[in-house]
Amino acid sequence: MGKISKAQLAVMSVQYVHYSFDYFLKSMKQNGIRNLDLWGGVPHYCSLDYSKKDAYKALNLINKKVEQLGMNISVYTPETLSYPYSISSLNDSTRLRTIEYFKRAIDDVKILNCDKVFMNSGCSPLDLPIEDGWNRAIETTKEICDYAELNNVTMIIEQLQPYESNLVVTLNDMKNFIKDVDSSSLKVCVDVVAMAVSEEKLEYYFDDIGIENIALIHFADSNHFILGDGNLPLEKYLKVLEKYDYKGLIDLEINDSIYWENPHNSVVKSIAYFNELIC
Repeated sequence: MGKISKAQLAVMSVQYVHYSFDYFLKSMKQNGIRNLDLWGGVPHYCSLDYSKKDAYKALNLINKKVEQLGMNISVYTPETLSYPYSISSLNDSTRLRTIEYFKRAIDDVKILNCDKVFMNSGCSPLDLPIEDGWNRAIETTKEICDYAELNNVTMIIEQLQPYESNLVVTLNDMKNFIKDVDSSSLKVCVDVVAMAVSEEKLEYYFDDIGIENIALIHFADSNHFILGDGNLPLEKYLKVLEKYDYKGLIDLEINDSIYWENPHNSVVKSIAYFNELIC
């Protein structure tokens, strides 16, 4: 049984949305975090703001700053949860735009010396047959994954909560999605918040999907609160990770606007709580 350590922690920059990228890096340095999950949105980095030539310069500057601090971009999470992107849209142009956006993300991570791009299923129109939305999502994801495979990049998909999606919400949904896409480049992120909402257990994911297919854990307390502010059995989750000898990243996804004013403090508190759980 492997021991979970702080070295496995990563932090997603999304909660620093009202701060500069330099502030985020300073906060990570003070918190002793080396693994960064770069959220692809303003004001940190949004590919839509750059030509490919200018993006190359911007990403190299990000890389230089990160490496000088002894850190690395471990995951890139381009913003795709809502419009104008959708892998299951009825509109062919929207799906094409989404494909091109992810292909751009795959190109970007190679500049960042990163090999993981994060995605989610989004939501198909609730008033229309779910089977049609599912098929569109599978077709779109196949094309994205084909490009990822050519570039030796791993695509990582998470399950969502019912208010966010009608496609990939449960473990069974995830198993079917992975099976239907059928790509070696597609791996799984288990979001413990969504998992708890579906009343599922972390063990089920490792048993049914296999540790070799789980590339990331989104770790937060209920409602994506900071660790210790909710009611999820976080210590139990960590023991499950140890039981299965999980060596991958544990990504702090503190994603509630109540933390936007002071994101640094939210990470300080979460890490302190995490350290208590693993000691």
